[in-house]
Parts: sequence; C-alpha cells; structure tokens
Amino acid sequence: MTQWLQATYLVDAQPAEIEARAAAIALEQSVECPLEAIGDQRVLDEIVARVSGITLVGEQRYRVDVRIAAETTGGEPAQLMNMVFGNGSLWEHVQFVDLTLPQELLARFPGPRHGIAGIRALLGAPERALTCAAIKPQGLPIAELTRLAHTFALGGVDIVKDDHGLADQAYSPFARRIPACQAAVSEAVRTTGKRAFYAPNLIGTPRVLRRHAQLARDEGVRIVLVAPMIVGLPAFYDLVAEFPEFVYLSHPSFGGAARIAPPLLFGRLFRLFGADATIFVNYGGRFAYSRDDSAAIAAAARAPWGDVRAVLPVPAGGMSVERVDELLAFYSCDTMLLIGGNLLIARDDLLSRTRAFVEATESFHSRVTVP
Repeated sequence: MTQWLQATYLVDAQPAEIEARAAAIALEQSVECPLEAIGDQRVLDEIVARVSGITLVGEQRYRVDVRIAAETTGGEPAQLMNMVFGNGSLWEHVQFVDLTLPQELLARFPGPRHGIAGIRALLGAPERALTCAAIKPQGLPIAELTRLAHTFALGGVDIVKDDHGLADQAYSPFARRIPACQAAVSEAVRTTGKRAFYAPNLIGTPRVLRRHAQLARDEGVRIVLVAPMIVGLPAFYDLVAEFPEFVYLSHPSFGGAARIAPPLLFGRLFRLFGADATIFVNYGGRFAYSRDDSAAIAAAARAPWGDVRAVLPVPAGGMSVERVDELLAFYSCDTMLLIGGNLLIARDDLLSRTRAFVEATESFHSRVTVP
C-alpha cells in the first residue's frame, strides 16, 4: 500500500486559477510531466502526487495540501527536500509552510541526538532558562576573542558561541581560535565552578566541516554552531550522524533565501535533520518577525513529533538584557536567550552586564513561581 506524506503550501492566486496552480504543484513535486505523457498505471496510481485540499485563508491566498508518495523521497534528506519543495520553490507565488510525514518515513530520521533534555543534563540545569552569548565582531584578533569568551563564561553564561561570521579567516584561523577560546572558557569554569561551554562555528564544504569537527572534538568541544542552510541540509544531516556526540546549535543564516515558513524551517526541518537547539530571530529585534511567528517557531521546536526529540528554542537578533522578563514570560523557561551586541556595548563593564543578564535569566523561574 502506498504511503503518503503531506506537504502544505500557501499559494497566491485568482479564484479561477487556484485549482490549476494546485494541480501544477502536485505534478512538479512528483512526476514533472503531463499526465497524458504517462503510460504506466503504477506511476499513475502510486507516484503521481494528489491535491488533497484547497482552503481560502486570505484575499487571493489559499492553503493547498498535496499528498506525495513517501517512496519518492528515498528516505534521505536531499531527496526529501527535492520532493516537497524542489521545483515548487521556483514559483514566487508559492510558500512551503507545513509537512506531515508517515511514521515509517519519520523513523528514518533520528533527529536531535540530545535535544532539550540533553542540553539541560550537560549544563546541570534541569528547570531554569538558559543563557548564550556571542563573541563578535569578526575582524578581531584571537586574543580579543579569547578575552570576550573568558569574560562571558566568568559572568556565568551557559554557552559562549562564535559569531556565525567567524570561520577560518586569516585574522582568526580556526585551528588557532578553537583551542584558545576553549581554554579560556575552561579557565573561567575552574574559577567559578559553574559549567559553561564554548561553541565554535563549523562552516565550509563537507570536507572542511569534517576536518574542523575532528579538530573541535580533539580539543574537548561539546557544542558546535552550524548554519544548516549555508552548509546544506544534507551535509548538516551527515555531520550530525558522523559526530553525534556534539550538541548542535543551528543558526538561521540564509534561511530567508527560501520561501519556507520559519516555523517549518527553523522549528521542524532543522530539528528533523539533527539540531538540538535552534536559533531564530525574535520579534521586536533587528528583523521583522511577528510575535505569532516567533511563538510558532518555539512551539514547533518543542511539540511532540513521533520519536523526534524536542529542541531548545533560542530567540536572538537584537535582544536586550532589559527584555529578559518579557521574553521568558512569552517563551517560558524551556528557552535559551542569546544576547550578543547588547552585552558588548557595555565595553569595560562587560563582566557586570553579563552577570546582570545571567542573574535576570536564571532567577526568573524562582521569581515567578514563588507565591
């Protein structure tokens, strides 16, 4: 019996055009040719995708549900993405917004190896909200990046990550930066007695990713930052499979280049391919995401989904220390707040502002639960 996945799209169309546009999506996302060109009955019965629903959701905007044969995905990430939004992504009037996989296909994707529970266990923080800070801007010498990493960890931040612009540039070679920053964070941990982890940015071709991951592992790194859309979803999937011991913090860079709804991309697809925590741009920051979109991303990251572990939402992008209470009231304590520039503006007072950020975040749970 044919198993079907369901892909859902938002389609802009005139009322008289929507049925034809929906049918065109079904053909492009399956056989990519006219039905009259197909003489094989099995292909017609079991491979050709079907439009299963068309719903008006706005002025000249429709939700279109398409059933696609699970067999056509081959059970692997590149072909899955090809079948659900390959040619369809070339239409400006189509956005990919949801995906439902049959249990047998979902089981082919192990998803996060650690998830929320694993991150909390690593940090020894079973309930409270978590903190993250970024060392930036790129262009700084390694000595200055190391100082920032040490200061953030000394201030109590849980995860000190590279800025996603840090790669293997001449001013900050990966092979020198990683041991230096790892040592700086480890030194701060010895001083404070509180767990903290450095997360280097892994970026490059699959060959470079593998080499840098091995170097990071050799240095004792436990958490890494990866932008799945930059390195490619299949390459990210393979990286997670080859280095399952890492906790993967996914970055949203290049995520806006595809017409895929943010809750689906950051909350579910990154999760499906192995992210343990997902960074996304928060409402009221540098990017024009709404409260509803931000809430939907966090919900998609945590919602039950077969045996796929829940992942940790990490709102970011123009956050401030002064908004900690507002943001945790909105997202709950099953969240890691990521603040970068708003800490760095303190300059010489960076340590005290970092401590204020950590204190506000870590005390939120007790402040709101005490009668």
